[in-house]
Amino acid sequence: MFLYNTLTQRKEIFTPHEEGKVKMYTCGPTVYHFAHIGNLRSYIMEDMLEKSLRYLGYDVTRAMNITDVGHLSSDADTGEDKMLKGARREKKTVMEIAQFYTDAFFTDCEKLGIKKPEIVVPATSCIDEFIHMVEVLLEKEYAYIAGGNVYFDTAKLPSYYVFGNMDAEDLDVGVRDSVEEDSNKKSKSDFVLWFTKSKFDDQELKWDSPWGIGYPGWHIECSGISVKYLGEYLDIHCGGIDNAFPHHTNEIAQSEAYLGHPWCKYWFHVLHLNDARGKMSKSKGDFLTVSLLEEKGYDPLVYRMFCLQSHYRKPLTFSFESLDNTAVAYKKLVQRIAALKTEGEHDEAGCEALRTKFKKSLENDVNTSLALTALYDVFKAKVSDADKLAMIKEFDEVLTLGLIAAADKLNRELEEKRSAIPEGVTAEEAAEINALIAKRTEARKAKDWGTADAIRDELAARHVVVIDTPQGISWHIEK
Repeated sequence: MFLYNTLTQRKEIFTPHEEGKVKMYTCGPTVYHFAHIGNLRSYIMEDMLEKSLRYLGYDVTRAMNITDVGHLSSDADTGEDKMLKGARREKKTVMEIAQFYTDAFFTDCEKLGIKKPEIVVPATSCIDEFIHMVEVLLEKEYAYIAGGNVYFDTAKLPSYYVFGNMDAEDLDVGVRDSVEEDSNKKSKSDFVLWFTKSKFDDQELKWDSPWGIGYPGWHIECSGISVKYLGEYLDIHCGGIDNAFPHHTNEIAQSEAYLGHPWCKYWFHVLHLNDARGKMSKSKGDFLTVSLLEEKGYDPLVYRMFCLQSHYRKPLTFSFESLDNTAVAYKKLVQRIAALKTEGEHDEAGCEALRTKFKKSLENDVNTSLALTALYDVFKAKVSDADKLAMIKEFDEVLTLGLIAAADKLNRELEEKRSAIPEGVTAEEAAEINALIAKRTEARKAKDWGTADAIRDELAARHVVVIDTPQGISWHIEK
C-alpha cells in the first residue's frame, strides 16, 4: 500500500512498526458545538483509510481524543476558550456541553457511515498523564516555567518546522492574524504545556498540579492520549490539514522530546472543504451540519458519496448543485443494484478480477474516486447477477454507502406499490388483472408473442396500462 506522508512530502510504501498491525490516531472534535460538514469530510476520509487498511488485511487499532478541556482558538494559546463559550451560549455547565456535543458528533458519524474508533478518550480523563509528561519535559529541560505557565522550548530542537513545505517566518506564532504576542515566551514558536495563569478567571475546569491549579494546553492532550493507549510508536496520525501547524508540529516536538526517539511514521492530512466563501468554519456563524442537510431532504450518505468522488488530498468545493448531482447519481446507482437478481453461477476468476481492481484503488493512497469506478465496473463485468451483488456488498463494506440496504428498501417499496389495489378496482378485478399480467409475462419468456399480444389487447380493452421496469411490472387503470 502506498500512502502520501505529509512529513516527507511524498508517497511511500506503507510499512507499520509491527507487521500486519496498525496503530492509528485521529484528532477528535472539540465538543462545544455541532460538527459542520467541513469537519466531517476529514472524519469520512479517515474512516475510509481505516476501512481500507482492514480490507487489505491489516489489524487496526484506532484511538481518538475528545477535547472537552478548554480549547484556545489562537496559535498563541490566547483567544477565546471554546468550551466556555459554548457553556455561556447555552447556559449549561462545560461538562453538560461536552456530553451533549460528544453524543451529537457520534450521531452524525453514524448517519455518515463513520465507524466509531475502539478507543475514544475524553481529555479530562487523562490529566495525570498530561502532568507526568510535562514533568518529564521539565526534567529533560525541554520545558520552562514563566509567568505561572509551563512552556515547551522549541529552541532545544534541531528542527521544529518538520512539515517541510512551511516557511518558518510565515508561521511564527504571535506575528500573524493580529495575535497578541505572549511576552512570557522565550521564542515566538514556544507553546504552552500547562496553564496556571489564564485570562479566564471563571474557568470551570481546573486541576491541581506541581505548578499550581490550572489546566493542560491543547497540544499535550493528543500526545498524552496517544502514548497511553497506543504506546511509544505510532504508525499513522490523522487530521485536517489545518492541524499540521501548529497542533501536529507541536505534538511531534513534545512527544519525541518526551520519548527520546522518533514517534509517528506517517501523517495523513485531509484538505479543506470549501464553499463559495472559502474554507468552511464555525467562526463564520452560519455553517452546514448533517441535520441541516437532512432538513433539506438529503440522505447523509449522499454527502459521503460526494466526498468520496474527490481525493482526500485535493480541496473540495461544496455547492448544493453538486450535492444534487450526487443525489441523482446515488439514486440511479441504487436502482441499478435493485434490478439485479440473486441468480446465476459463481465465477471466482471474474470476482477476483473485480476485487483486484478495487484493492488497487485503495492501495493507491486511498483513491476513493477510483474505488467508486471499480464499483461501477461491477455492472459491466461478465459475471452473474448473484456475483455482482456479492461484489457490491463486499466493496460497500469499505465505501459504506448503504447500497444493498437502499436497494432492498426500493424493491420493498416497489413490491408494495405493485401489490396495492388501484382506487376504483375491486379485489376480484385486481386478481384477474394480475393473473393476466402473469400469463403475459410467461408467454413473453416462452417467446409466445401471439398469446402475449392477445393478453395485451385484453388488458388494453379494460383500460389497464402495464409498465415494465427493471425492478418489475406495475399497472394502473387509465380511463
